Amino acid sequence: MRVILHSDLNNFYASCEQLYNPALKNLPFAVCGSVEERHGIVLAKNHIAKAAGVKTAMTIKTAMDLCPNLLCVEAHFDRYMDLSEKVRKIYLEYTDYVEPFGIDEAWLDVTNSKIFGSGVQIADQLRERVKKLGLTVSVGVSFNKIFAKLGSDMKKPDATTEIPFEGYKNLVWPLPVNELLMVGRKTAEKLAKFNVYTIGDLAAADSFFLEKKLGKMGVLLHEYANGRDVDPVSRYYELDEAKSIGNSMTCYRDLKSYEDVHVMLSVICESISQRALKKGFMTASTLSIMIRDEALESFTRQAKLTPPSIFHDDLLSAAEKLFLENFDFSKGIRSIGAAISGFSSGEDQLSMFQDAKLYAKKMSLAKAVSGIHDKYGAKSLMQATNIQDIRVYHEDPENNHVAHPKGRKSKD
Repeated sequence: MRVILHSDLNNFYASCEQLYNPALKNLPFAVCGSVEERHGIVLAKNHIAKAAGVKTAMTIKTAMDLCPNLLCVEAHFDRYMDLSEKVRKIYLEYTDYVEPFGIDEAWLDVTNSKIFGSGVQIADQLRERVKKLGLTVSVGVSFNKIFAKLGSDMKKPDATTEIPFEGYKNLVWPLPVNELLMVGRKTAEKLAKFNVYTIGDLAAADSFFLEKKLGKMGVLLHEYANGRDVDPVSRYYELDEAKSIGNSMTCYRDLKSYEDVHVMLSVICESISQRALKKGFMTASTLSIMIRDEALESFTRQAKLTPPSIFHDDLLSAAEKLFLENFDFSKGIRSIGAAISGFSSGEDQLSMFQDAKLYAKKMSLAKAVSGIHDKYGAKSLMQATNIQDIRVYHEDPENNHVAHPKGRKSKD
């Protein structure tokens, strides 16, 4: 029987800001986007603001109506990345099977870590060690990833919750179905039409019926509800072997036009291209994009790269095509991202239909650009398109990237 932990840093952005500014401790505050330059929302809030009714994803105006003395603190993602890395180093002392799920969450497989104690004992040790960094973490302990994630959500802050194989039905099945990972608002609404309101209802439903109504996702959710999640926890050091390379950015203002999106995608594709090049890859066969709108609803789409490529212009062309086929600007865009996968590193893997001379010229140019960036910085040589809005272009987009959680998302 596997022993899986899911760790979730409590109120992470707010906790980080309070760590850097202890004066915030007894004040209601929220970490927000820029109030002056965008339609800001609450990214995180402390417990005092939460008690006043402030919620994540709420507009700043609504939050301040509920809590007039609310302090709005602008986000500092460099701080969050630094503290996240320190926490992961602690996890890696117990196991190398550590799979990040965003900046503040991770799964750990401690099945072979008995030298440190049981799953619950290891979870308690992690909580105490994370406290020394000035943060708190809630940890779920179970026999699979889905229920471990569910456990970490059940008690907050600073708690360990176990969902054992024996008796999991009593703990899990009475919960609302939207507590299950990958059951977002839209899916929950669909399930409600079929009188599926709890995880137990989902577990008892006919899997063929669910497949008919929800496709393969229906079958997968049925498996999850019944505790049959066999997805392994990835090895941390293998994640960097680039099963995929991705980058996402949240702009200082919502994107309302194709021109805005073009600039963002150009920046993102440039950073992805440079990182793939530095890892020694010659081509990638698949590109995906991620869009999150102003209502914080998101979707991903992917397509084959024909021919396979890691070059900026090829990636940008494919990303824009995917975007235009799937988004109509009925809502503004909060963040946008892209990723490539299906890599090859040998010339013999190049398509027989690819123009070898053109490929060589592109590779030579890409390497020259990479060398200039390494020596003088990412802003020393830029695509002309990217200068249209210089604030979109981060100081170092190649390194200050945010990788996509691998194949997972918690909301529709």
